[in-house]
Amino acid sequence: MQQHLKALLSTIFRTSMVGYCLLVLQGCSSKEEKEKTVTPLVSTITVDTTSVTTELEFSGMLEGISNIEIRSQAEGYLEKIFVDEGAYVKKGQPLFLINDTPYSERLNQSSASLQTALANREKARIETTRIQKLVEGKVVSDVQLKNAQAELSAANSAVRQAEATKKSAVISKGFTLIKAPVNGYVGKLPYRVGSLVGHNEPEPLSVVSDINTMYAYFSMSEEAFLQFKQHYAGKTIEQKIKNIPSVRLMLPDNTFYDQEGKVDLVQGQFEKSTASIMFRASFPNNGGLLRSGNTGKIIMAQYNKNIIQIPQSATYELQNKVMAYVVEKNNKLKSVSVKVAQKTALNYIISEGLKPGDILVSKGLERLHEGIQVKVSNK
Repeated sequence: MQQHLKALLSTIFRTSMVGYCLLVLQGCSSKEEKEKTVTPLVSTITVDTTSVTTELEFSGMLEGISNIEIRSQAEGYLEKIFVDEGAYVKKGQPLFLINDTPYSERLNQSSASLQTALANREKARIETTRIQKLVEGKVVSDVQLKNAQAELSAANSAVRQAEATKKSAVISKGFTLIKAPVNGYVGKLPYRVGSLVGHNEPEPLSVVSDINTMYAYFSMSEEAFLQFKQHYAGKTIEQKIKNIPSVRLMLPDNTFYDQEGKVDLVQGQFEKSTASIMFRASFPNNGGLLRSGNTGKIIMAQYNKNIIQIPQSATYELQNKVMAYVVEKNNKLKSVSVKVAQKTALNYIISEGLKPGDILVSKGLERLHEGIQVKVSNK
């Protein structure tokens, strides 16, 4: 009897446990299905056109208004260096002295040759005058007078040649003292006193840079150049350049140079190897802060009218494409590819893929996918 009772109780217990498990499983299944059917709540923005001023960045290289190589026109040994690297010099200030001994000797020789030529000319003049009087007195024939006049003419030519030789010697000797051609800063000094220098040396004695005004050279791609032509007023490139507002210079430490510049030149053709065209901006540099060889970024303001601008948070990337979710009429998401014309710190300017009136999911895109239905918090 007791065994029968125990078996009955065991059967009842097992049946109860099976029922309980089924209830638990059914509850979990219902909960999962409920979770699956929850519609995500998303924030949205409505696409519209606007007008904004953006900044374009171009990497640039700086050069002084003139960078003049200093080369010796005289062959000889470097005798003196009057300046040091980085020194500021004024136009006409002595920089180098080439040993002038050979040139002084040539000048002395040419001076002596000139004196000899002058003496010979005076002798020929006196002789011509003497014979002319004899011819007038019919003492000698005019043949002798013609010979004397020819000798005087030759003496005059010899004087002119001697004068030219001396002048050339003076010029050559002057080449031994090399002076600064402009105001500016002295660059590297690759040669030392005692070095043999001349005009055939591959490396100049130095470079003097006039940096009161600095040129910043930067390149535009073909696409950027086309946008430049569209955004600035003017019928010609020259007129468009005049309408470019002042530009700024960002230094390598991400600080801005304290004076603004002006774009004043564009090259006449594209560089084939890079498919880009060169621009030039001028910056005043009275304090000498900028030097030739510096680099920086040219910041150019550009006014954009009637464009579509969206936050970067409203996009995601897929296979190197910028994508966005558009909310359709049935509140389902459609993934669209957009073309970015310009990028700012927080926004994209869109040229293709969107139109005014489109409703975009503005954030939280990582938990969404195409085709799902969403609840819109605002439109």
